[in-house]
Amino acid sequence: MPIGTAFHDRTLPLCHSLNYREWSGYYTVSVYEVHHEHEYNAIRNACALIDISPLYKYLVTGKDATRLVNRVITRDINKVRVGQVIYCCWCDEEGKVIDDGTISRLEENVYRWTAADPSLRWFRQNGLNMDVQIEDISEKIAALALQGPTSAKLLKTVADADIANLKYFRVTRGKIAGVPVDISRTGYTGDLGYEIWVPWKDGVKVWDALAEKGKQFDLHAAGMLALDVARVEAGLLLIEVDYTSSKKALIASQRFSPYELGFAKMVHLDKENFIGKRALEHDSKKGVPRQLTGLVIDWTDVEQLYECYGLTPAAPAQASRVAVPVYSGDKQVGKATTTTWSPTLKKMIALASLETEHSKPGTPLQMEITIEAIRLKANVKVATLPFFNPPRKTSTPV
Repeated sequence: MPIGTAFHDRTLPLCHSLNYREWSGYYTVSVYEVHHEHEYNAIRNACALIDISPLYKYLVTGKDATRLVNRVITRDINKVRVGQVIYCCWCDEEGKVIDDGTISRLEENVYRWTAADPSLRWFRQNGLNMDVQIEDISEKIAALALQGPTSAKLLKTVADADIANLKYFRVTRGKIAGVPVDISRTGYTGDLGYEIWVPWKDGVKVWDALAEKGKQFDLHAAGMLALDVARVEAGLLLIEVDYTSSKKALIASQRFSPYELGFAKMVHLDKENFIGKRALEHDSKKGVPRQLTGLVIDWTDVEQLYECYGLTPAAPAQASRVAVPVYSGDKQVGKATTTTWSPTLKKMIALASLETEHSKPGTPLQMEITIEAIRLKANVKVATLPFFNPPRKTSTPV
């Protein structure tokens, strides 16, 4: 049975919809109100507070901490400085992605590692005979994502930390309401935003301070439905939805190379040996059969399909995580993994895994759409990711 996070005493009274889901054993709010519209608008036009405490979090320390991290991930951790955060993936021996997450280099040999799935056993297996300690701090450290255009202004008023000079994918230390916190300029929305890492026992103090000061910045608590729309606009993947962890794959086609997920820039083949390196050298040289891309659905075409049945189309109320086939003529060439209506772009968009030869931006294809239990095809075009990438995400906030 799920349990509440460090912020449950605050999120429960706000959750008027009583719409929850389970995330890694915790109660997680899907949507606070009946519809996620206001929460999504907070992410894009003001600021949103999202409880991301269910993430798995690990502290890696010891003389060989850097050596272990470099052995597991595909990126070169030696290029990462103290105070920097990286997004990365890690693979099995055959070069197939196990998971993806962030690593913050807090000190020379101290790293905080986040993961979607439990990874403690894998990390410890690969740290055998090394002078390294890997501690699961998932239940010791709570986390909040503060995302949106006014998030920096709010943090400047509430945090005793150098927010003004905190660059994209960097982390700093400070205090909020007297509580020691780490603040990283990271997030899962593709917008200006921060993630706040706080001792579990002091979570409510930090929430209350943000909520009180946040009134003047139009702060809203936001749930997973709003986050799902934002992350698709940002072209960000969700494990077990947009790709399957190689640990859970049942057949070969469910296992993905980083080169098939748009992670090529995160594979540093020039570094020392790491898990899956030989297989990834092959992928880099020979190419891969699939690519993760974006799709833009022709809404006029969707309207015409509905009109054939005397119906008026409605924009989907929430992102769909149901995979649907994508075709080139009569041949299936891939699948759309997550589909949503983008309120900001006023378009219906999707993330898709397509055969490489059909993945070039601008390629016209068709995607399955079901109306009155009848499977039809709507015209789509391949698009470059991300769909939404505002300058404020990486620029210095005023």
